Amino acid sequence: MAYFGLADAYVGLNDPATARAAFERARSFEKKLNERERTWLAIRGAEISYAEDSSNPDAYVAYRKAVGDALKKNPGDPWLWIQRGLADEASPFTHGQAGGVDTLAFYKTALALEPENLPALHYYAHTCEGIGRIKDALDLTATYARLAPAIPHAHHMHGHELLRTGRTEEAIQEFLKTKELEDSYYRVEKIPAQYDWHHAHNLQLLAMSYQSLGQMKSASKLFQEAFATAAYTEFLDYNRRAWPEFLLNRGRYEEALEASRELANSPWAMARVAGRTLAGQALLALNRINDAKDELHAAERESESLPPRVAAALPYPTVLRADILFRENQAQDAEPLLIDVQKSILAMPGPDAWSAATFQLETIAQHARDAGDWKLASFTARNIMEHNPNYAGGYYAMALVAQHAHDAAGEAKLLASAQKLWSKADPELPELAVIKKKIQRQP
Repeated sequence: MAYFGLADAYVGLNDPATARAAFERARSFEKKLNERERTWLAIRGAEISYAEDSSNPDAYVAYRKAVGDALKKNPGDPWLWIQRGLADEASPFTHGQAGGVDTLAFYKTALALEPENLPALHYYAHTCEGIGRIKDALDLTATYARLAPAIPHAHHMHGHELLRTGRTEEAIQEFLKTKELEDSYYRVEKIPAQYDWHHAHNLQLLAMSYQSLGQMKSASKLFQEAFATAAYTEFLDYNRRAWPEFLLNRGRYEEALEASRELANSPWAMARVAGRTLAGQALLALNRINDAKDELHAAERESESLPPRVAAALPYPTVLRADILFRENQAQDAEPLLIDVQKSILAMPGPDAWSAATFQLETIAQHARDAGDWKLASFTARNIMEHNPNYAGGYYAMALVAQHAHDAAGEAKLLASAQKLWSKADPELPELAVIKKKIQRQP
């Protein structure tokens, strides 16, 4: 069972080859297993076969059949119902994060059989989050954190949902608790933080929570710490883009360029595409348009090595192409590109993507205003407000649109909302200084 567990861990690390080796070692003890354990082993073997060849529909059918056959024999096993839910997500790597309305019933059945089953709570909460049932996810994660107070991810999950419901300061406390538990674990077990994928993920959501409140100094420190943490999978390295994106959002272009170029040296294409694109945006802000175009061309070449579905879902390098068009006074061509990009950004699943979308849209709104495209600036500001109604920056962006339209009453109302939501912001936050100045000028 130890090798069985190792196989599961290596699947989680997106390392099917090592998972296969651990599985074969587990299978060498098969004669000593009881019937139930042999069933578990068969399911794990089918799962690994699918992980090794995820484009093969026959491997997927065999994986699901292995779970279904086991359930016919033992419908009262909650673990099997959890596996059935995972199998329905069509990926052995998602653990609830690719669930939908069809998978809810499987996790719910597992909970009916065992109400305090932690994996079922975890995956059910992820699924509710993914389909927008945030209130249900909030309740589920509260139970998860209560039942598993020593598990960092339980607190982190609850932080997800507190953040989505506008309870940002409470979310920060959950993310801080997560960090405290993780740091203690690394210290006691003598395990470097870089080997825990969750560490940088938690740091980034904690950083985005501080950014949401306008506490940029705290956010900056955490983003930088997460960026410095070594990544060992393509998706984790791609997530390191959060630091240069933050720097671009805050107008720290030289630092953004340096961080982006480091990301562009990644061994993985997704991270290189993001790094090249963000470097181009930094160069454009530094008025180095020809260098920015070189980065665009490099990003487009890198995109060719990505699966078409993945490349189409990423906002890179279309954002850079649109920014260059803005700089060349071709707003009529840039605008439809950025409208489509916003659809992609808002459609991205997961808590990181939900939080990052707020600030990616904010940066697009900034660029639209700089280009004098007030129609796009208004469209984007409204998207920010609808996506995250608890973020002051959306109201601030719309207030600038109202000012341009000479709507003094609308501007005053929006500025008041932004000021209230930034009540815990750093005193030197530039947007706050602008708000105070504007409010003082109002009759």
